[in-house]
Amino acid sequence: MSELLKEENLSAADIISPSRQDSVNGFNNDSIAQTDTAARPARGIAEQQPNPLFPASELDNFRSNWSEVQISFVDQPREAVERADHLVAAVFKRIGEQFASEREQMEKQWDRGENVNTEDLRQAFRRYRAFFDRLLSF
Repeated sequence: MSELLKEENLSAADIISPSRQDSVNGFNNDSIAQTDTAARPARGIAEQQPNPLFPASELDNFRSNWSEVQISFVDQPREAVERADHLVAAVFKRIGEQFASEREQMEKQWDRGENVNTEDLRQAFRRYRAFFDRLLSF
């Protein structure tokens, strides 16, 4: 099994439940509910040219782990479902780390009194929008 799955016994519920882990990275149901749904972008560019969420090696690792989990379902369905939940949680955790790291870099610039150039902000915003649209398209 992957090192990602061995790192933590994290479940999808740990990520989305405000009572667990003090709302992962400061997000909770209230902050999500405050999102302006009227500001959703039209589908189009983000769906036509999605940016990969992970480098190829990480994608391969996640897909390999998924294949192992899927194969194990035949002989151990309960364990396979538990492992699937842990794998999904690991993927969400990794995505959260990537977004948090990007935000942290911008905040460091702001804390030093530097301006983050508009193009960098636009690119960051496009990544958030594309990811948000992907989540809602399932």
